Amino acid sequence: MVNITSYPALVFVISFVVLAISARLGVLFSQRRRIPEGGVREDFGVIQAATLTLLGLIIGFTFSMALNRYDQRKNYEEEEANAIGTEFVRASLLPAEASVNVRALLVGYLDQRIHFYQTRNSEELAKINAQTAKLQSDLWTAVQKPAVAQPSPLIALAVSGMNDVLNSQGYTQAAWWNRIPVAAWGLMGLIAICSNLLVGYGARKPKEEVRMLLILPLIVAVAFFLIADIDSPRGGLIHVVPQNLISLAQSLRTQ
Repeated sequence: MVNITSYPALVFVISFVVLAISARLGVLFSQRRRIPEGGVREDFGVIQAATLTLLGLIIGFTFSMALNRYDQRKNYEEEEANAIGTEFVRASLLPAEASVNVRALLVGYLDQRIHFYQTRNSEELAKINAQTAKLQSDLWTAVQKPAVAQPSPLIALAVSGMNDVLNSQGYTQAAWWNRIPVAAWGLMGLIAICSNLLVGYGARKPKEEVRMLLILPLIVAVAFFLIADIDSPRGGLIHVVPQNLISLAQSLRTQ
């Protein structure tokens, strides 16, 4: 099933159209039954203001959730680079042949991790994941053999470092899967629809305020777009750039 929130531009278009229609429906409802002036109008204004305030709070909380997830993905990219760089150094604690093998595998593994962050193609991502899993198996085998043949505290340190490398990839993958729940999107959208219905219903001169009624749908649609963009690891404009991994790759190639 396709997750629409993975396509921020589509989220913007759909939300703007739906919210604009909601505001227009509010106008149509108001033409059938106008709100009388006086106390009823004031009560309606309180309800409308409360609904808009709630919408603003929900958008703010959801934006905070998306931003936290984005920061988490950035932090795990840094941790991956640190783990791989540390293990590359610790590989010197292994026997000479194993050390050369592990370092060569780490360089190839590092390239796959960079591709993981940069690719936007699902088919290419599947190949990267398969190659990453194979390299992880080869890396573990490369440190396991000397650890079994010549167990020592120094070799155990290299094995521990390799464990950190493999774990860091798992943490990264979990962070990329951790998205804003669909139910949260649905509830936020429902509140936005109700807010625009109330705005359209409360318009005093709907025929003269048609353009003004598009302002709130546009603003909310832009907010939804920004949230979806930050929350989507591969869609939209805002991505986690693997600058630490790229810097590490450049450093290792000079050694």
